[in-house]
Amino acid sequence: MRTKITVKSRLLELLEKNKGTVISGEKIAEELQCTRAAVWKAVKTLREEGYEIAAGSNKGYMLSAESNKLAEEGIRPFLSKPDVFLKVYPETESTNRTAKQAAISGEAKHGSAVLAYRQTEGRGRRGRKFYSPYDAGLYLSVILEPEGSLQESLVLTAEAAVAVYKAVKELTGKDLDIKWVNDLYYCGKKVCGILTEAVTDFESGDIEFAVVGIGLNIYEPEKGYPSELDGIAGALYKSQEEASGINRNQLAAAVINHLLRETQKLCIPGEYIDRSMVVGRRICIMDNSGERTAKALQICRDGRLKVLEKDGSESILSYEEVSLKI
Repeated sequence: MRTKITVKSRLLELLEKNKGTVISGEKIAEELQCTRAAVWKAVKTLREEGYEIAAGSNKGYMLSAESNKLAEEGIRPFLSKPDVFLKVYPETESTNRTAKQAAISGEAKHGSAVLAYRQTEGRGRRGRKFYSPYDAGLYLSVILEPEGSLQESLVLTAEAAVAVYKAVKELTGKDLDIKWVNDLYYCGKKVCGILTEAVTDFESGDIEFAVVGIGLNIYEPEKGYPSELDGIAGALYKSQEEASGINRNQLAAAVINHLLRETQKLCIPGEYIDRSMVVGRRICIMDNSGERTAKALQICRDGRLKVLEKDGSESILSYEEVSLKI
């Protein structure tokens, strides 16, 4: 549910829809059903927040075509279902945690999303940290209410990976590869991680709601990645300047839209198999008993991975960690 919208928010949404185009103050006031003075006040506030809004005598106002600040008002016009709970935070511990709290409270329903410029405690699988530097990527979590049990959470993760692949391909033209079960790679480096967390009904085991967390590195942070991620983590672009032509609000909306479409029916998308960088390759498997090598044979219909063990037997992986053998 959308909260009460201020003149400032409505103005920003209007300017985002018409980015690079001058709109007269009179037309804006009429559209927003407010006074010209209220429009000017809202423009002043937005400028103070860092938005580049040009104004000329008798010409009106224009949001710079180069403006790329992540904002609810910038994302919502591109959403296929715009009347959902949507929040963008300057900083949060974890978008998954924040989204989960909003869902539990009843404030956020299916299709709602939480985004942040930075996560202080971003998480990946197996309790790992996900490095989320300020303003260098998309850190978002989407709330879903799928029909299914906890076993389908692997399928949700696969569908989320395909949603990211499609959104990035659509807006940047870049092809990403998918590593079972939840990572996407570009030019041999990890650029996206996905964490799916499901809240289930204790008696039936059915999913009450799921939170799909997505961390996508758009450009490399100015100071680079921490030493432990050196040579592992990458980004779609080398720098913010190189990524300036990408509308981050539109990219965020595209990820959400594709995710909602992909998860209408719980099944492994064809692209998840086609873009797999694991099937047919030698892999290293890490689980509670240690490490071993095997050959990845195929992705099963339920999202699990069938492998050929060194002794010639076949096994099915569900949540183990895998890496490619060079």
